[in-house]
Amino acid sequence: MLRPSLRLRLVRGIGAATATVALASGLTACGGDAGATGPASSDEVTVGAVSNGAGKQAELTAPVVDSLRAQLPAEVRERGELVIGVGALPAGFPPLAYVGTDQRTLTGAEPDLGRLVAATLGLKPVVKNSTWENLFLGIDSGKVDVAFTNVTVTEERKKKYEFASYRQDNLAFEVLRDDPWNFGGDYRNLAGRTVSVSSGTNQEKILLEWQKKLRAEGKDITVKYFPDANAVALALSGKKIDANFGPNPSIAYHITQTASTSTPTRNAGSFSGAGESLQGLIAATAKKDGGLAEPVAGAINHLIKEGQYGKLLEAWNLSNEAVTTSEVNPPGLPLTNS
Repeated sequence: MLRPSLRLRLVRGIGAATATVALASGLTACGGDAGATGPASSDEVTVGAVSNGAGKQAELTAPVVDSLRAQLPAEVRERGELVIGVGALPAGFPPLAYVGTDQRTLTGAEPDLGRLVAATLGLKPVVKNSTWENLFLGIDSGKVDVAFTNVTVTEERKKKYEFASYRQDNLAFEVLRDDPWNFGGDYRNLAGRTVSVSSGTNQEKILLEWQKKLRAEGKDITVKYFPDANAVALALSGKKIDANFGPNPSIAYHITQTASTSTPTRNAGSFSGAGESLQGLIAATAKKDGGLAEPVAGAINHLIKEGQYGKLLEAWNLSNEAVTTSEVNPPGLPLTNS
């Protein structure tokens, strides 16, 4: 997440399926979070905890890498804690970040990755939950070291923050499991299909651009709008639409929720949230020139190499957003589209 339009598409894509999180103001430490705090010497990290079916719980080992720890800013290394910001208030956004079934643990792919990075750097993870706006205020004020909260890299943001990429920023098509159709990365495959999309979102913009191209070729897409995620799910299960086009994480979450129903769904293909000219990237976000992007990227690359990263994404059904390398300050959405 994101520039506002991209954040909006994720929130709208989840809609009523979102888990409930207690309202709070400012930056709030997630007290009692079983995976948020603990001794820095522990290399065991639980991912997918109390996830209500959105993730599969797994115990991962992430030993300290001393060479990466040595790259940390002295202040962070001496403090022995990594303050991880997550902008999941007020309602959370599964499977990325939300309060779990115990009503206190901040769970999700984002805080879980933050905990793995902290363990690799030999730091105690301290996860702080806030609203999206207060998340950035926390980084600016130094109350948060690094944010793991679905932030899309943009050239505008790079003026103020530094980044370590860790996931692709993708949109996806959700279809019924028994539907053989696949997107295949080609808008022409949408001809004749009926597709739902949320109004005012980035994915709507992309879908309408494809519709314009198809009409110029003498073909068309039928675009449908619904008031919330429940209405979309009913339309899909009732075959009133062929597919729903939305944020890949929210699609991944909904697929887990339909798996045991009479109308299970699947992912029929993804597309970069930045459009066809650039692969959008989600990245850990820290204050510019603060010295954290390099060691965080190093930790993520170590987790990729050792396999913990892949296991984390698999636990949250997000393997299709994996990156092969964490990059420091990679190309972001251009200033004209940030």
